Amino acid sequence: MKLAALSVALLAMTATPALAQTAPAAPAAAPAATADATPAGKLTLDTPIETIAADPAGKAALDANFPGITGHPAYDQFKGLSLAAVQPLSNGAITDAQMAKMKADLAALK
Repeated sequence: MKLAALSVALLAMTATPALAQTAPAAPAAAPAATADATPAGKLTLDTPIETIAADPAGKAALDANFPGITGHPAYDQFKGLSLAAVQPLSNGAITDAQMAKMKADLAALK
């Protein structure tokens, strides 16, 4: 029992100074790059959905291939993900055929 109390006391003494220290300020982060690493900002299935929706031609492609996606009740929860990331989570609601058509539509955008 005394050993357990001593262990707790030692732990408390060693942990307290570490908790009292503040972490050094992190340097200002550079603007985050989009998940899309394609040249010249080309939209792909790996581009975040919100980035596609922000482009008028991209939004038109989204609306044509996935009607109602930007009005979906959970849109705020998945808009930062890509279509490629959302498809496996969609329980079959996003088909391979839709993805192929969207890929072609995005590739045709200038």
